[in-house]
Amino acid sequence: MNCFEQIEIKTSDLNFKIPSKLIVEYPSKERDESRLMVIHRKTGKIEHKLFKDLINYFDKEDVIILNNTKVFPAILYGYKEQTKAKIKVFLLRVLDKKNKILDVLVEPARKIRIGNKIFFRKKTHKYNYNLVAEVIDNTTSRGRILRFLSDLSYEEFQKQLYAIGKTPLPKYIKREVDKKDMERYQTIYAKEEGSIVAPAAGLHFSKHLLKKLEIKGISLAEITLHIGLSAFSSIEVEDLSKHKMDSEKANIKNNICKIINTAIDKKKRICAVGNSVMRTLETTVSVSKHLNPFDGWTNKFIYPPYNFSIANSLISNLHMPKSTSFIMVAAFMGYDLTIKAYQNAVKENTGFIPMEMLCLYYKMMNAIEYKTLHQYKIYEEICSSIYDRNEIKVIPKCYSLYNETKRKTNTSNINISYC
Repeated sequence: MNCFEQIEIKTSDLNFKIPSKLIVEYPSKERDESRLMVIHRKTGKIEHKLFKDLINYFDKEDVIILNNTKVFPAILYGYKEQTKAKIKVFLLRVLDKKNKILDVLVEPARKIRIGNKIFFRKKTHKYNYNLVAEVIDNTTSRGRILRFLSDLSYEEFQKQLYAIGKTPLPKYIKREVDKKDMERYQTIYAKEEGSIVAPAAGLHFSKHLLKKLEIKGISLAEITLHIGLSAFSSIEVEDLSKHKMDSEKANIKNNICKIINTAIDKKKRICAVGNSVMRTLETTVSVSKHLNPFDGWTNKFIYPPYNFSIANSLISNLHMPKSTSFIMVAAFMGYDLTIKAYQNAVKENTGFIPMEMLCLYYKMMNAIEYKTLHQYKIYEEICSSIYDRNEIKVIPKCYSLYNETKRKTNTSNINISYC
């Protein structure tokens, strides 16, 4: 193992501070009026646009890939049958529609044991909603399996569940959920129900913008990834390779693969709208670097260095430090450039996730280019520290490796841009 291979990106390397005033709690009035940051990799120039200007960066026969998952109101507040203790229930997925069995998280978990019943009630001017659930199993420290005791059809039961439930907002948004969140925290192209979190990058597309993209000849391809608990899970390990993502249900149809693979063959721009799309695409890559149809579960976690195979563009929000989404962006565009973009966003008082600010990143690097760009400065510092410790024998090998990698990767030709 050489000195390049010994240095890996750690979770602590991806930490930084975001001023609390930049955490946007409400969206802009119009979806496509959100701000758009453009970073030109070749020149280092950074531009600030509006999201509706996105159309200027794509041409005929380019492909924009959307996640058409739909968020359901996954948070319920109930109480325990005997103590009347308030219980928060976070619905994750339906395990059995016929018997109305659901996988959930509960808070506080210590109060909820197998056999306990939880009551949910809500009164409106038209109806009184009453649901009862029994805990039938434990999954994790906070995880439980609930069976809802209802004779209703699943469709009628689902209506009651939705009437009682609230839309889950990201944990960094501290305000209470309001009525508008059900509509605004949902993409306009959402179809397939199953996510507990919206694919946030897609929230900024308006019907008008999508129509303009179609008129220009840009293909809009839809895939599905039902975003689950991973969106709320923090990274607890320093070694990124040890982090485990929760599995999420995904689907890519054959006709969508044909659209994307045709664009690959024609060397067109292929843009993943959001990290959920990028992870899904990278789950099912063929040996020839084309996309295969997929219907199953994925726990794909992308961290640097990583060689991307399908999309050469990425639309993404500005993400919180040490999040899996931020780490994937760093893998796509390089650590140093990622930090530069985020520093610029803070300087410009740009709103952070998920309501206000978008970035479009295009023309990716491969793994060796990433390691080279990110680690040149580090290796120079290593060599300097070796020299300072008078370990002179190591210096020629270190600089030889540095110069050889620089020559092989031809970094002067690397061109990455973001918007």
